[in-house]
Amino acid sequence: MSRYLAKRFLMMLLTLWIIVSLTFFLMHSIPGDPFASESDRLPEQIRANLMAKYHLDQPLPVQYVLYLKNLLMFDLGPSIKSETRTVNSMISDGFSASATLGLQAIVIAVSLGILFGIIAALNRNRWLDYVAMGMAVLGIAIPSFIMSPLLIQNFAINLKIFPVATWGTWMHTVLPSLALAFTPLAIITRYTRSSMIEVMNQNYIRTAEAKGLPTYLVVLKHGIRNAILPVVTFLGPLIASLITGTFVVEKIFAIPGIGKYFVDGIFNRDYPVILGTTIFYSVILIVTIFLIDLAYTLIDPRIRLNSKEE
Repeated sequence: MSRYLAKRFLMMLLTLWIIVSLTFFLMHSIPGDPFASESDRLPEQIRANLMAKYHLDQPLPVQYVLYLKNLLMFDLGPSIKSETRTVNSMISDGFSASATLGLQAIVIAVSLGILFGIIAALNRNRWLDYVAMGMAVLGIAIPSFIMSPLLIQNFAINLKIFPVATWGTWMHTVLPSLALAFTPLAIITRYTRSSMIEVMNQNYIRTAEAKGLPTYLVVLKHGIRNAILPVVTFLGPLIASLITGTFVVEKIFAIPGIGKYFVDGIFNRDYPVILGTTIFYSVILIVTIFLIDLAYTLIDPRIRLNSKEE
């Protein structure tokens, strides 16, 4: 077990280094610089001083080494466009809003997705199955950036039940959480239904039913536990993406989350902000996938994390 954890930790560090390196060099390969749009207004000497302040006048390998040194100290650097703020403070401020929305969306998607999937599987080829699968098709077909304006138009503008946008009370979180959860809910419903149908046809399920166990006990004790393994696999990237924020949804609802800083960083060519938010997202994703792997052993004891068995 210890060897497996050490190996996975090293792989996580290697993966993170590759992501940082690719993002750094791809970002700098784009023509121009953060002050290109201001070159007509800024005197050349001021522009040169700004480039020197952020080490953008240095050769690219030197900039890369300097950034890695700061990264090892958990310093993501200052924002180029927001001179009084650091990337660390931006992520610290935005993460609470993104995490709140993400956790709510995860609860909605996982709980309702598993419930609808089980109902659809137990009522295969009946009207409940058709309704659940119809909703799943709509959820997959309608992306969040289209669902968001629809929710705003119907529930905020027409019915005036929820606030239109911005951030404040829990009422402001309902519509963006639903917009974020809609597609994952549909995917989890389909995964659960397919897996549940397969599990319910296994011999041990038939044996449990032959012993006279009630259907609900068979489903709860034997069916769900084995059927949710594919769902758990999907939860890794889902949790990471929702907790760190979905950029478009946050922008539509004017939510001060990490997504807002990332989008603004791209428009402003704010290199530290782009790199910092990308690294933060990558760390959350890598750690979440690792925790999901560990969770397999709790869900299914037949799975063992043993490096010798790999």
